[in-house]
Amino acid sequence: MSVNVNRSVLDQFYRYKMPRIIAKVEGKGNGIKTVIVNMTDVAKSLNRPPTYPTKFFGCELGAQTQFDAKNDRFIVNGSHEANKLQDMLDGFIRKFVLCPECDNPETDLHINAKKQTIGNSCKACGYRGMLDTRHKLCTFILRNPPEDTGSVKKKEKKSKKKDKENGSSDGEASNHNDIDAPDAVDGDDDDQDWGEETTEEAQQRRMEEISAHAKNLTLSEDLEKPLEKRVNLFYNFVKQKKEDGAVDSSDKEILAEAERLDVKDTAPLILTELLMDENIRDQIKKYKRHFLRVSPTSFLLNLFSGCLVKLHQAQLLPRVPIVLKDLYDADLLEEDVILAWAEKVSKKYVSKELAKEIHAKAVPFVKWLKEAEEESEGSGADEGEDDNVEVVYSSSARELKVESVTPEKPAEEEDDLDIDAI
Repeated sequence: MSVNVNRSVLDQFYRYKMPRIIAKVEGKGNGIKTVIVNMTDVAKSLNRPPTYPTKFFGCELGAQTQFDAKNDRFIVNGSHEANKLQDMLDGFIRKFVLCPECDNPETDLHINAKKQTIGNSCKACGYRGMLDTRHKLCTFILRNPPEDTGSVKKKEKKSKKKDKENGSSDGEASNHNDIDAPDAVDGDDDDQDWGEETTEEAQQRRMEEISAHAKNLTLSEDLEKPLEKRVNLFYNFVKQKKEDGAVDSSDKEILAEAERLDVKDTAPLILTELLMDENIRDQIKKYKRHFLRVSPTSFLLNLFSGCLVKLHQAQLLPRVPIVLKDLYDADLLEEDVILAWAEKVSKKYVSKELAKEIHAKAVPFVKWLKEAEEESEGSGADEGEDDNVEVVYSSSARELKVESVTPEKPAEEEDDLDIDAI
């Protein structure tokens, strides 16, 4: 069943339609999630990538989102009704689809990564303006601009022009479409940049951009190579950045290369191998941005608890709770991911014996996490035994201690348990 894109318009003959959202709840407990079954079709009706409305839902609901474009799965963590998401989609359409002048959804977004701005143009009324970038989704849009919308339109126009020259019967329709979407709309941002700066530095910068674009076109054949070869290309790309001393500031380039080679799912493994070792605590701060761009938090937890601990067992096994705390503080691991991981010992990445040891070492941190969650959810009226247990981190964050406080016996010393001694 379809609905009006602008649902405030009640005209049944309104020509801008979209499918009604179909949502399917999967899983249970901490793993419950909502799959938006027809997000691709909905987004196509809005002329926006399906990741944008999905991420918008995540921002509005304060929930994690997952994208699997290959399998057409767009997921919002938690249980959410289709009607609720449909109402929420109206907010996305108002902010990021409808023209502010004519309320028409025939708009395109134009990303200027250099200036960190998002332009909006309407093919119906000719409006051109800038979006308010205060919404959290704007950060995601700036990092993930619409893919090749301009080049696709130009190809369509060239094809229509060719058909017209060949005497195609669709010549009139071709002319009409060219009027609705003139070249100036697609490329105006670039034209403005060329007109604004004429210095030698600006010209040199533009030449470098053109060279980089030409290089990408030349390397497009890489996508036709087998997965193993594409992974090796990505590995060598990151390795070269590291050897050149440029890897620290190359997080955006690394993400772009992973997406270009279509190896984003494998990228966390490569980054872990090349950028992390037994000194992971320092490397977490150094490469936080790199992993935030390419890694689902659950995957990163498995990489640490499996690959890294296995490779550097002597150094990292005693420090499992400390490193988990560092990853948690850096927002590389989320609370629900850690608690779900702690529920079950998995031998997917390491032997069952080592997996059990890792889980045993993590117990004090997991316990602290659960108690912190209970304290935040509780009203504070029930003060019992939980108030007599506290997890304390030293100022250097290199010692994690569980202190048992016994108010009834003030003379007794506190029992300290050093995690490194476990």
